[in-house]
Amino acid sequence: MDFYMNEPSVRPDPSFNALEDAKALRAAMKGFGTDEQAIIKVLTTKAYFQRQEIITAFKNEFGRDLIKDLKSELGGKFEKLVLALMETPYEYLAHELENAMAGLGTDEDVLTEVLCTRSNQDIQFISAAYQNRFGKSLEDSIKGEVSGEYKRLLVMLLNGARDETSGVNLDRAKEQAEKLYAAGEGCWGTDEETFVILLAHESFQQLRIVFDEYRKVSGKTIEQAIKSEFSGDLLTAIETIVRCVLNRNRYYAEKLEAAMKGYGTDDSTLIRIIVSRAEIDLGSIKKEYQDLYRKTLHDAVKKETGGDYKAALLALIGDA
Repeated sequence: MDFYMNEPSVRPDPSFNALEDAKALRAAMKGFGTDEQAIIKVLTTKAYFQRQEIITAFKNEFGRDLIKDLKSELGGKFEKLVLALMETPYEYLAHELENAMAGLGTDEDVLTEVLCTRSNQDIQFISAAYQNRFGKSLEDSIKGEVSGEYKRLLVMLLNGARDETSGVNLDRAKEQAEKLYAAGEGCWGTDEETFVILLAHESFQQLRIVFDEYRKVSGKTIEQAIKSEFSGDLLTAIETIVRCVLNRNRYYAEKLEAAMKGYGTDDSTLIRIIVSRAEIDLGSIKKEYQDLYRKTLHDAVKKETGGDYKAALLALIGDA
């Protein structure tokens, strides 16, 4: 599935020493006041598995729970960001999904962003982390929150429907493009099921060729076609898959810009993307962001955020 340039912004610390970091964190939180800069320096320069080792070293050395200590010392958006860093990537995303479904109403945008962008293996690990953390099935939780073809799409993705092993097949792509055309623009109304099944089952590489063929068949881009055929959560989900097939780095760059644009900032999205992509491809996303918006992600985040929260985000993003 990975045919993108993947450059992280955070890498494992080659001179890592879990005990030294545990001591630095204890010193930062001991006594009156908190040294937030020291906490940022330790936690934003490590890979997630190194942060997990620090949790263990902290417990062994001081008999204390690092997460509880951080919770009691920090607050607000900075606390939310730091606690996100202290979970494994899959635990964190499982937590985000649960938060999106907890209480009254559901944040479908989070379900879509997490599930429509990831590989079968990622989804499998997120589901396992969810079951482990919350003692219930992610699929059952989602089925209880959403409906229709949108539910069908998410359930297929949760069950690893996407073919990630076969190579690309041009003849099949031509047939599939014809099928999509017949299911959408080529008929009165829209055969949503045909779109959903194809987008949930085919590899991203195959879909890219299908979309090229679709333009030849219909004279329209796939993006133009789906905008005129779908609406609501299903449209957002289908658009997300299409955008990730065409350019995943751009998808995340656009999500980051949308989170900061206009009045106020969508901090939850900002934190989720920066934390979950920092060790995968945030370096590549940064480049895409600069190409798209003629400004650096560093400068945009600096302008939109403040305090220790800003300092921690900028440390994860890396150089301006």
